[in-house]
Amino acid sequence: MTLPKPRETVTRYDTADYLKDEESILAYLEAAMEQAGDDPALVALALGNIARARNMSQLARDTGLTREGLYKALSGEGNPSFATVLKVAQAMGLQLTFKTAATP
Repeated sequence: MTLPKPRETVTRYDTADYLKDEESILAYLEAAMEQAGDDPALVALALGNIARARNMSQLARDTGLTREGLYKALSGEGNPSFATVLKVAQAMGLQLTFKTAATP
């Protein structure tokens, strides 16, 4: 007698599920900034993942932007203005800073 194979279950991966505390959020954002190079979409996507982990609806209220607009702008396919990025960062308690880039 052959037993039936157990069904495999696959769950979707969502980065936001793993951003549970400030330490993991900052490490994720720093890694995204390092990897982004000249790709602003990667930074927008990282901010979107953090926003979903924290509460996109609350972020919309805090920034005065629509929830749908934030989802679109921070999807990685949107093109948020610098003003939007600053509003989002400020509302999430993040501070945008600059430092001298390391030279190769």
